[in-house]
Amino acid sequence: MLILQGGQQRWLLEKEEITLGRGPDCDIILPDRVVSRHHAVIQRRAGRYFISDQHSKNGTFINGEPVDDTPRPLTDGDEIQIALRFRLTFVDAGATAPLTLESPTAAPSSSGLRLDDTLRTVSVGDRTLSSPLSVAQYRLLRRLVQARGAVVSREEIINAVWPEAHEAGVSEQAIDALVRRLRERLAELDPDHQYIVTVRGHGFRLENPET
Repeated sequence: MLILQGGQQRWLLEKEEITLGRGPDCDIILPDRVVSRHHAVIQRRAGRYFISDQHSKNGTFINGEPVDDTPRPLTDGDEIQIALRFRLTFVDAGATAPLTLESPTAAPSSSGLRLDDTLRTVSVGDRTLSSPLSVAQYRLLRRLVQARGAVVSREEIINAVWPEAHEAGVSEQAIDALVRRLRERLAELDPDHQYIVTVRGHGFRLENPET
């Protein structure tokens, strides 16, 4: 799914190839003169999504990094910028699908949230997520865990989650959307505890019962 930041529009990526541009024949029409008639293409290959620029005049960017005509993979939470005019958030339905727990009836224990970097698993008590977090979600959670309850600034989040991006190229909305989706996934493990706390004006911190 693509979500237009600052607006109510969203598009499901149901076709194998989705065209973006201002042309009336595009699947996603972005009506602005700075957008080329056929600006960019999103393709689905073996369950993954890739974006490429179609030699547009004003460029296509992912998290502030320019994209050329070579297909580049999209990751859940990526921000796509079209001609630096439209900002779209990519939501990977597979990465953010509802989770199935190994022990649906078991209550979380007080041992807190745990990560296993080898297996890339996330657990609370005796519950473990059976489907993995997206790369962006796992990087964010790992950075918060490493901080051991200290506040992690938005700049630190950008460096941890999108190390290739320029700081100015990742919007606050993209960070907030990623935090929101991670909260939703952690709530599937322990709906009674808010693990990620917003520290207004500073960033986010992890409130882990174990720490």
